[in-house]
Amino acid sequence: MIRTRLAALLSSPFLRFLLSGGIAAAINIGAVVVAYLIGMTAAYVLMLLFVFPASGKSRAHEYLRFGLVNLVALVQVWLVSVGLARWAFPALGFAWHPDTVAHVVGVLSPVVTSYAGHKFFTFAPAKVRGDAGSAAR
Repeated sequence: MIRTRLAALLSSPFLRFLLSGGIAAAINIGAVVVAYLIGMTAAYVLMLLFVFPASGKSRAHEYLRFGLVNLVALVQVWLVSVGLARWAFPALGFAWHPDTVAHVVGVLSPVVTSYAGHKFFTFAPAKVRGDAGSAAR
């Protein structure tokens, strides 16, 4: 019964078109996610090698924190970009490529906050257990 209905559905070129397009869209989204993770991993390794000293924490702990800082930066980029393009620029009468300018400003906006996040959170030196003076530092 189910096999017969499935065969009937797949006999329609339009439904096969929808199915094929849906599969392609899912692969595209998966590829974007994989590409983002590869880029983030490359950024983590480069920051580890060239920017920040060893923290003493596990790589897994640092990588998780790196991802969290990047998630905050992603939200910041979105808020700044959308805020400028949809509210600030129209209110100011700014009309020269507003979406592009908003996107560029948005992408640049987390430079300082991400640096601080990585310096004081991701790659901050691990606290030594039993060190009563560590809180005062």
